[in-house]
Amino acid sequence: MRRLPSLNGLRAFEAAARHGSFTAAAAELHVSQAAVSRMVKLLEERLGFALFDRRANALLLTERGRALQPALTEAFDGIARRLEQVSAMRAGPVLTVGMGATVAVRWLIPRLSSFHLAHPEIEVRIATGGAGAPMNDDWTCAVLLGDGQWPGYEAERLFSSSLQPVCAPRLAAELREAADLGGATLLHVSHWAEDWPRWLAAAGVAEAPSRGPSPKGLSFGSYAMTLQAAIDGVGVALAPQLYSLDDIAAGRLAAPFEPAVPMVHSWYLVHRASRREDAGFGAFRDWLYALCAEME
Repeated sequence: MRRLPSLNGLRAFEAAARHGSFTAAAAELHVSQAAVSRMVKLLEERLGFALFDRRANALLLTERGRALQPALTEAFDGIARRLEQVSAMRAGPVLTVGMGATVAVRWLIPRLSSFHLAHPEIEVRIATGGAGAPMNDDWTCAVLLGDGQWPGYEAERLFSSSLQPVCAPRLAAELREAADLGGATLLHVSHWAEDWPRWLAAAGVAEAPSRGPSPKGLSFGSYAMTLQAAIDGVGVALAPQLYSLDDIAAGRLAAPFEPAVPMVHSWYLVHRASRREDAGFGAFRDWLYALCAEME
């Protein structure tokens, strides 16, 4: 059990010590100068020693007062900060969604305002995830690209896309047919190693081009990285059309040739069965399905 003196007395002392004045402390605490003086006096009596050396034209801290004041100031500042944080906390449900950075930035986030307008009481938090990261049980759910197999989780298919080569427009002007890729640097996503072989086979190119620091070109950890490298003219990326449409429309990327090959994997809504009852999950799931219907 804590043995503390009056908190009002401690507040009065801390304010007076910080300002060096009972009058200034009274103004901060919205009480009279006499009330501050009285609370400090009662505190000193409770502690059994003086905290101030009271002089005619000065209020000086004693050695014990100087030792006590910094700790009280830090403690009261900490309480104030925590109260601000607690006051800022939302009263409604929090929905944490894990997903890859690319699909978050290039698909979900530009559309998220419509969910917020329909459900302002639900706070959505986007967490880092994706094909290269495992599920996290702190997430309410996840939107992940894969084969639908996440042991211990339910996976509901949302949508798929097609893979299409894209590159900077100046590089696209040099590529007239798929065989021209033999002189280009191919940009790979490390955990989707089968993407380029599938596309090249569909385009009738027997062997993968070999230009670059390795026979396979350059490898990156995500589609977002490969697309940025393509925009910067590093090479040719193979990415879902879902990710590159806006850059093509803006002239940052160009699609030099067909075909666009359907992806083997799809995006899924992944979650524990128990999460179905979480506040906000049902509304978010319905909203996702409505978005997917618009993409059909």
